[in-house]
Amino acid sequence: MSALHVVFKIGSAEYVLPAAEVLQMESYSGATPVPGTPPYVAGLVQIRGRVVPVVDLRKRLGLAPAEATMDTRILVGQAGDRTVGLLVDSGREVLKLSDEQFKPPPKLLADQAEGLVKAIVQAGSRLLMLLDFRKLIGEEPVHG
Repeated sequence: MSALHVVFKIGSAEYVLPAAEVLQMESYSGATPVPGTPPYVAGLVQIRGRVVPVVDLRKRLGLAPAEATMDTRILVGQAGDRTVGLLVDSGREVLKLSDEQFKPPPKLLADQAEGLVKAIVQAGSRLLMLLDFRKLIGEEPVHG
């Protein structure tokens, strides 16, 4: 079975999330910091009248911070009744990927990524990593 996936970049790597989990994609102009939140939480933003917490995926994945650019986006996703934005370096592509294209991540990658990377998919010459949205936002515990 094929499904649409939203492609986005963090650093030099490309990642995907099922389009069914992504409500919308918005430009990023900054977030209001919230005291006492984990270091990977960028803060709160208002999107179309809703206040949404934003997870900085660079920090969440252990990468060095980067300045926001014109390409920086917030992918607004939903897990159950929680709506959370994911701060990414860029994103504006949607691909149709079949279940057969997804392969389990190599053990080393799976261990180092604490279960955040669910699968790897090859799309032409590109390697894309399928992320676990619920683990990224802290809805499910990461292992490790």
